[in-house]
Amino acid sequence: MKTNLITREGFDKLQEELDFLWRKERPEVTKKVNWAASLGDRSENADYQYNKKRLREIDRRVRYLRKRLEEVRVVDYAPVQEGKIFFGAWVELIDDDNETLTFRIVGPDEIYERKDYVSIDAPIARASLKKEPGDEVYVKTPVSEKTWYVESVRYDAT
Repeated sequence: MKTNLITREGFDKLQEELDFLWRKERPEVTKKVNWAASLGDRSENADYQYNKKRLREIDRRVRYLRKRLEEVRVVDYAPVQEGKIFFGAWVELIDDDNETLTFRIVGPDEIYERKDYVSIDAPIARASLKKEPGDEVYVKTPVSEKTWYVESVRYDAT
């Protein structure tokens, strides 16, 4: 099951997507479906079939976003978090080979399209929570085990 936490930015992004789909894209696709339907035989009308399929995809995503936006809890930055790793933190870890790993701990709805975002549910995020610079982060996954050290922690106060 997904964690229901989300950053303010993530919440705003999902809200923008919902607004765009519902107010802009859906009405445009609906017009195309109606236009294509008015041409007659729908069984061989590619415009009608494609746009009807797109309309179903939009409706499915709109239903998901509405439900998800009701379920999630926005976690805003709080100054008491400074210096320790909590939800919303930018974390820089370093290993014994001097390889660095930089990521932000966010909700599972926010990790798409971002290589530098990690879900709070990921093993590396879970292992990093409540640590501070200099602390050891031991990460055990189904395929490996690795030790990292917290190099830095920062928050983008918004």
